[in-house]
Amino acid sequence: METPVDIAAAQGRLGVLLVGLGAVSTTVIAGVHAIRKKLAPAVGSLTELGTVRLGKRSDGRSPRIRELFELPPLDDIVFGAWDIFEEDCYSAARTAGVLEPALLDQVKADLEAVKPMAAVFDRQYVKRLDGPNVKKGKTKRELADALVEDIRSFKQRHDCARLVLIWCGSTEIYLQESSVHQSVDAFEAGLASNDPGIPSSMIYAYAAIKEGVPYANAAPNLSADIPALLELAGRKRVPLAGKDLKTGQTLIKTIMAPGLKARVLGVNGWYSTNILGNRDGEVLDDPESFKTKEESKKSVLDYIFQPHLYPGLYDQLHHVVRINYYPPRGDNKEGWDNIDLIGWLGYPMQLKINFLCRDSILAAPLVLDTALFLDLAKRANMAGIQEWLSFYFKSPMHAPGLYPEHDLFIQLMKLKNTLRYLKGEELITHLGLEYYD
Repeated sequence: METPVDIAAAQGRLGVLLVGLGAVSTTVIAGVHAIRKKLAPAVGSLTELGTVRLGKRSDGRSPRIRELFELPPLDDIVFGAWDIFEEDCYSAARTAGVLEPALLDQVKADLEAVKPMAAVFDRQYVKRLDGPNVKKGKTKRELADALVEDIRSFKQRHDCARLVLIWCGSTEIYLQESSVHQSVDAFEAGLASNDPGIPSSMIYAYAAIKEGVPYANAAPNLSADIPALLELAGRKRVPLAGKDLKTGQTLIKTIMAPGLKARVLGVNGWYSTNILGNRDGEVLDDPESFKTKEESKKSVLDYIFQPHLYPGLYDQLHHVVRINYYPPRGDNKEGWDNIDLIGWLGYPMQLKINFLCRDSILAAPLVLDTALFLDLAKRANMAGIQEWLSFYFKSPMHAPGLYPEHDLFIQLMKLKNTLRYLKGEELITHLGLEYYD
């Protein structure tokens, strides 16, 4: 057994600050309050229901993750949010239409207490939305300072010992790294000069990191994954995670594609289409925001299949992704996948998947897990990219020059081995030879 990592105790309240009080955030907040009151189960959350095996299979040690690390109880979590609309969390949840009114009414007082702070927002980056609850400032630096003040005030007002901040806002337009992103000095100069390469999400990320608050990006847009903010996170010892929560269709891809590759079955076509009617669908109806999402969703298969290592099996893959805004469905997304396979002797086969899912229901436990694991990382003095949290994201953050790991099962092994490492337990390779010596 190795020496365990020194992890500070999870004493006091944990503030979870969410950017955007839409379908995902309201589902997280209402869900946590419902679970507290034992009105519903925490299905989908590793931190609440998951276990981790320690030692040999014959040892019979598989404690719950929550108990192994003494994660903060849900009663010790307090939520805050920013949003461009002024309605409180209860009204916003009713507007989102994800959860049944009968459930929301049982936690109504708790939700009404969550009133959104004025948001940093610019329609230049999310063109299909607009709202009145927006901060004013002459420069992006002034807006960042205003967010820092919000963070400090929230922490003091709610007597929080620690904070985590997660971007649950809409997908911003596609941006690529530029000179303003290359160093902290360049970034701070860009804030002062209102550089267009700094969207709203980066301002939130900067404010969080400056305050020593762990940050995660639940959307696919460029945010904390730039050299300047990675540099700042290193200085401030702040853990980062992201990006783009792995919920519906991409979850299915990261389950199915590793299985097909494991059996060395060829794939020459994967056609994916979605219909979605919530605010996210409306935002993605804008071509510039869709390009951001498309890049996130399409990269998954390239990295899993590794066509350069398997020529003839995957190098002719035609991968098409479509998202169609269809208001009647609301948050109930439907995804169709048609997969054209190649089997023994080159004989063709097909696999068709129709996934009728609830996007925010799948996303909510991931937000909770990310918040609790980032808090754990901070208490363990882990800083920068937390690759062990790749399990939760479509476009996992990774070290420069290193390809991201997208295989869901490898990601889960990475997550659980990190938990074992933190506790000084033996890492599990699943070799299994020790049982037969």
